[in-house]
Amino acid sequence: MPEIIEFSGVALTGPEEERRGLWSVDGRLTFVRPDGVPSAVLDGWVLPGLVDAHCHVGLGKGGAVDEDTARVQAATDRNAGTLLIRDAGSASDTRWLQNRSDMPRIIRAGRHLARKGRYIRGLAEEVEPEGLVEAVRKQARFGDGWVKIVGDWIDRSVGDLGPSFPAAVVKDAVAAAHDEGARVTAHCFAEQTIDDVLDAGIDCIEHATGLLPRHIPRLFDQDVPIVPTLVNIATFPDIVQQAAPKFPLYAGHMTALWERRYERVREAHEAGIRIYAGTDAGSVIKHGRIGEEILELHRAGLPPAAALDSACWSARNWLGADGISEGASTDVVLYAKDPRASLEAVLNPQTVVLRGRVVDKDVDEE
Repeated sequence: MPEIIEFSGVALTGPEEERRGLWSVDGRLTFVRPDGVPSAVLDGWVLPGLVDAHCHVGLGKGGAVDEDTARVQAATDRNAGTLLIRDAGSASDTRWLQNRSDMPRIIRAGRHLARKGRYIRGLAEEVEPEGLVEAVRKQARFGDGWVKIVGDWIDRSVGDLGPSFPAAVVKDAVAAAHDEGARVTAHCFAEQTIDDVLDAGIDCIEHATGLLPRHIPRLFDQDVPIVPTLVNIATFPDIVQQAAPKFPLYAGHMTALWERRYERVREAHEAGIRIYAGTDAGSVIKHGRIGEEILELHRAGLPPAAALDSACWSARNWLGADGISEGASTDVVLYAKDPRASLEAVLNPQTVVLRGRVVDKDVDEE
């Protein structure tokens, strides 16, 4: 007998599209009533599993974590409704998690690439400029179609943010990734770094705190999305407090970037730039915070439906994943209220169904 779940509530197949009459049969969604008696009838507003577009499963404060810790990280994200993760770089090889049916789907970027001595120790593969192109090729082959470059970090020789790699090297590295069939994203805090990566033909920009009016037309024309990671940017004041005594210029720059974080996201949205939700969980940021990131995007100026869409339908389409459609895998989240009308509902998923199985949330979490 097939395993049948009936969803008796409203299925949201898009930001504005609603359907009634949805079932899961052996882990696949259908709008056609199946024969047989459901093993479960679930009520609520049904959404595709949420997407965390910037997450680091397998990464801790000092670098790679053990498998049990990585499993708990992934389970914490899953229990919060995140069923698809774009892992934006990890010191751990998490391919084993991709083989587990009880864990979120993970699209890996391999290990992110940073300039030697210009990033948090232990987190990335560190290379000098002359080694970046080959390192990008290596990670493109190791990952799942994405490569992550740390575009800028504090340059202690000048006491402020500075590009990690020369612009010409970044351009060659992006071209190499594209030649390998991978897309490239870059950690970008500062203003100039955004110019450099756009010149290079980048496919996505992480954080984008240095976004200026001159960047908006280029982002739009090149169709480059941003992932603001606002729950991470909220840590800037703590960074500033630690850095100010020794690096006052850097501290002032980071303060200015933090103060304008909402304004820049709002301007990007109003200009039609694609925005996706990412928590930057891993290392400093705890996992399971996708709901908080959605609410942060709303505070920045995205309407509720757009903030939700940044982690839902559009995000899945961007990453090549199915939503709620005939024959799609049953990866859905149910809420007691329509989150388009009550956005705070995203903080408390009522039921999570992954690959056609109702998730038991009684696991250790971070």
